[in-house]
Amino acid sequence: MKYYDIGQRIRHYRKACGLSQEALADKADISVTHMSHIETGNTKLSLPVFVKIAEALDVQTDALLYDSPRFSKNVAAERVQKVLDSCTTEQLYVLIETMEALKVSMDKHVR
Repeated sequence: MKYYDIGQRIRHYRKACGLSQEALADKADISVTHMSHIETGNTKLSLPVFVKIAEALDVQTDALLYDSPRFSKNVAAERVQKVLDSCTTEQLYVLIETMEALKVSMDKHVR
């Protein structure tokens, strides 16, 4: 397991969320020094800390473990549901029509 790579993915998501190391450390209930060491790969993080960081960043743990998250139908469905929850009724209808058209095209061209 490459702790440096995991730390870099944590850093990426932290910055994408607009959080400082201090803010993420506070949410994960760890010290700022420990957070810094995690991001630089200078320490191994425990499973409980890893889960707290993922929860604080609102990301699946797979996204922190792998460069290309491994998808399952459940993970994909959760991501779609997050998008749908943020839409207005009008936006939902546009998305439905777009998805239906895309599905027809995929069925025709992708095997």
